[in-house]
Amino acid sequence: MKKHLGPVQAASAAVDFPSLIGLVEHFVNRKIVVLGDFVADEYQAGEISRVSREAPVLILRHRETQLFPGGGANAVNNLADLGARVLPVSVVGDDAAGQALIEYFHSKRVNVSGIVRARGWTTPVKTRFLAGWAHTVRQQVLRVDREPNGLPPESARKKLQLKLGKFLRSADALAVCDYGFGVASPALIRAVLASRKGKLVSTLDARCNLTAYAGTGITSATPNEPELENLHHTAIGQNWKELERCGRTTLSEMKLSALLVTRGRDGMALFEAGMPTAQIAIYGSDQAVDVTGAGDTVLAAYTLALASGASFPEAAHIASIAGGLVVMKRGTATVRRGELLDAMRREVTGS
Repeated sequence: MKKHLGPVQAASAAVDFPSLIGLVEHFVNRKIVVLGDFVADEYQAGEISRVSREAPVLILRHRETQLFPGGGANAVNNLADLGARVLPVSVVGDDAAGQALIEYFHSKRVNVSGIVRARGWTTPVKTRFLAGWAHTVRQQVLRVDREPNGLPPESARKKLQLKLGKFLRSADALAVCDYGFGVASPALIRAVLASRKGKLVSTLDARCNLTAYAGTGITSATPNEPELENLHHTAIGQNWKELERCGRTTLSEMKLSALLVTRGRDGMALFEAGMPTAQIAIYGSDQAVDVTGAGDTVLAAYTLALASGASFPEAAHIASIAGGLVVMKRGTATVRRGELLDAMRREVTGS
């Protein structure tokens, strides 16, 4: 079902889909550098066989294990599927999960020379256990996270800065994904953006350190509403005035050109200095199948659109459509450029 959002739905009716299609068609070969924490999203799937005699827990008969790029690696994966020439810069451990991520991107012909392997460091892994009866949809019953004990080694971070500076010389945009594992930092962003000649489109998705990036030169950030609430110690919900206050304060404090706040089934809110706040409706159904990694898809589409010459409202609408498509897929997923174009063309033809 589709939720009726009143004035928010009306805002989406004015979208110039032919113009958006033209922008997406220019996604191909845009060079996007992604600096961020790589995470391995592992899925252990099985069928429920019985309840254990040892404890009141389910016994799963294991059927398959799958591993997908998560965190900043998911943003890289989305950019690659949207047609960009993506250059990932990150640190992974000298372990099976780190090797699996490198092999995954190598198989997709993504340049992996910017991925540093650090001995003794642990690649973050999120393991989700999916269970179901035969012929039923599997549901997540447990998640186990394995995380590094500290920051990547200093030697790895020095290599990271060198690779980042090299890649940015010819980049169309930079996307930063800070999941709190120490790959991205405000000091690093400030240093590399200050040393680059000319302004570079740069976007930020920071889970818990957003305002630390104030004044670093970041163009735009894409927090979700709970992250904005945590930042300002408040609850927003349907209180538009509170959303406006938090958004405007963050935009000003961080010296951003734009702030895009994702709000789940309530769509998005785009803040620009000197412009009225734009409300952007969700695309498609408000009954999401799985929101895992949706923020990475939004960041990827938004960044690539800006690098292709889109205005902030145009980029936000493209990101909204991409996000609406990806939440209808199970697990950590991506949106391909062809899917995005097909969705926009259906809006034009009404089919």
